[in-house]
Amino acid sequence: MTPKGEEANRAHTLDERITGALVGAAVGDALGGPVEGYSPDQITERHGGRVHGVVGPWNGEAWRTARPLAPYHKGDGHVTDDTLMTHALIRVYARVRDHLDAYAIAGHLVPDLITTPRWIPELEAEALPLHRIFLAEKWLVTRLHYGHADPREAGVGNIVNCGAAMYMAPVGLVNAANPRAAYAEALDVAGAHQSSYGREAAGVFAAAVAAACAPDATPESVVESSLSLAKDGTREAIEKVCETAVRHQDFESALTPLREAVAPYDTVGPDYRSPSLGARRPSRLHAVEELPVALGMLLVARGDFRHAVLGSVNYGRDCDSIATMAGALAGALGSPVPDDWSKTVAEASRLDLWAPAAALTAVTREIFERDVRRRRAHERAFTRLGGTACSD
Repeated sequence: MTPKGEEANRAHTLDERITGALVGAAVGDALGGPVEGYSPDQITERHGGRVHGVVGPWNGEAWRTARPLAPYHKGDGHVTDDTLMTHALIRVYARVRDHLDAYAIAGHLVPDLITTPRWIPELEAEALPLHRIFLAEKWLVTRLHYGHADPREAGVGNIVNCGAAMYMAPVGLVNAANPRAAYAEALDVAGAHQSSYGREAAGVFAAAVAAACAPDATPESVVESSLSLAKDGTREAIEKVCETAVRHQDFESALTPLREAVAPYDTVGPDYRSPSLGARRPSRLHAVEELPVALGMLLVARGDFRHAVLGSVNYGRDCDSIATMAGALAGALGSPVPDDWSKTVAEASRLDLWAPAAALTAVTREIFERDVRRRRAHERAFTRLGGTACSD
């Protein structure tokens, strides 16, 4: 590992942090996809050791038929629905060019999913994104397009998982260095998709990404910002996992302890492919597994991208989403994404991983300028009302 000092972190510009976060998220997603759903021991047995980069499908050439429920080519550098949804949300920002809310999801994200065919790496074909996304994301279309639910409440009734959190990095980046604003915006956006601790995870992950963009950010400050905003079981899970993580400096020794730390808050249970009867139901006591583990791996890696992502990948279970989050956080902190990984993923997925980052950077600057004008107008109005004038 090559942890960075505070001065090196300050040197990274907004453009670099947004690019690092988004490219890093896609790379983490692609590396984690082929081993998603398995345990660390199963991964080691299948690959003859830990995964150290891009690997092929778990079932080799039988990827299309081995699991009929999920006939996807996971592996060989293909991104999954985590990245497809992240890029879709960026397209919404590019259209609206302002902060988003649940109505923007109904008015722009849902039509994007059901009207425009795009290249889907795991299907090796052009298709509607709707045909690849998971059931928890299809809920958006069911509730908003067909059910005409109030967008702010549409997430109620959906299975509670990390489905909304996994693509909230753009919200954190648009609110770079302002975790509280990122948290509030993500909670509004995610209300169309999730409820309970699934919605909370979306808010906290966006806040963590925003915190990682601060000039003097460290893995520790990212966790501190997350804990300052997180509520209920989500806060407790992050706290327990991160208390465990700081006792490790290598992901190999951290794999089992991190799982043990998050297990009391995870509703899925020990067998990821056979969730318990209490899985994914609303609760103030529980949390999604992915976000606390991603934050824990960020601490174990001391912010190093390669180590954080490989730790997340080899953790197994929902490791594509864990590695997506860890990759976004490490990338936002300024840890470089290995060129060989990013180029392999871009070529294999037939996606330009850098264009969405450029688009979001331009939008982020526009939104900031608009925010400044709105804030100045409020200050003038408040002063005229007899409030205290700003001194700076």
